[in-house]
Amino acid sequence: MLVAQSVVQPFSRLNILFGGDLMQHQSQIDAARCGNGRYSYSACFDYIRAEVSEADIAIANLETTIGRGNYSGYPAFCAPDSFLYAAKGAGFDVLLFANNHCLDRGGRGALHTLAMMDSLGIQNCGVYRDSVDRERRVPLMIEKKGIRLAILNYTYGTNGIPVPPPLIVNFIDKEVITADIKRARERQADAIIACIHWGDEYVSLPPKRVQELTDWLLEQGVDHIIGGHPHVLQPMEIRHDTVAMRRNAVVYSLGNLISGMYARGRDGGALAKITMYRFGELVYLGALEYALTWVARPGRDGVRNFTILPAARPPLPLYGTSRYKIDEFIEDSRRLFDKYNKETGEYIMKE
Repeated sequence: MLVAQSVVQPFSRLNILFGGDLMQHQSQIDAARCGNGRYSYSACFDYIRAEVSEADIAIANLETTIGRGNYSGYPAFCAPDSFLYAAKGAGFDVLLFANNHCLDRGGRGALHTLAMMDSLGIQNCGVYRDSVDRERRVPLMIEKKGIRLAILNYTYGTNGIPVPPPLIVNFIDKEVITADIKRARERQADAIIACIHWGDEYVSLPPKRVQELTDWLLEQGVDHIIGGHPHVLQPMEIRHDTVAMRRNAVVYSLGNLISGMYARGRDGGALAKITMYRFGELVYLGALEYALTWVARPGRDGVRNFTILPAARPPLPLYGTSRYKIDEFIEDSRRLFDKYNKETGEYIMKE
């Protein structure tokens, strides 16, 4: 669990790592089945565990509910609790839950998922038990290395499933977001990070409405924006606010961190690393970097489960279709980023 540090340090460096969607298709559930009603997902994260664990704060989008049984993939995602244990074991500190699949098992499923995250000490945001719970937990405040962060999380919708009261899901509502930003300022956040579930699926560039919302969020005082939902990579950039004299990281979509998808562009994603610094009273963005990731499928290349690999330096020998697919993913991703990214750099994960 993250431990707050209340003493402002004269100089500190904070690394925040963001992963894309943590999904659970039926093929993943089948691959994780061990018999006797047990499921194992630990190996899924073996090759990124060091990278995630070494981050000061690691955040990903939980795009499935967690259930007690009757597990299922698309269109109503529900995964065993061992999937959550594996995400925790991989080093993720915060899971975002405001997405279009958070109500796939209704209010009861959402409440069980919240209870499981709380029981494992995984901080979370975006969905709340009631108005009292939301009042207490919005924004999610994390203080580490003398830098105080406010994390906000919103979704465009819940696939038409109505939110059963008193449950609350954070929707993209400018009035609500404005109030939440104001609260973050009142709680003396050094930086406000908005994590938004938005955009169009399987499209490599953000639509106009997403670009307009990005501009609006930055105008309201959000410092950094991390997007999800398209299930493919979209560009990332550093913006310059010449009036407020600040730099803002914007990531439109990190794609899939793990899923059962295998179509072109949907079989991988990226980890985005934001480096922030404190120098006296000044807190500022240092860098925005990314590392490409790709998912190896069971039955090939010696893996028994869906396994996240560092794409640029895969730790497994890949042959045939797998070699072709990972090379295709890397080439497509770099072509997209070389054309549209601004002031970002690719880094290679350590072995």
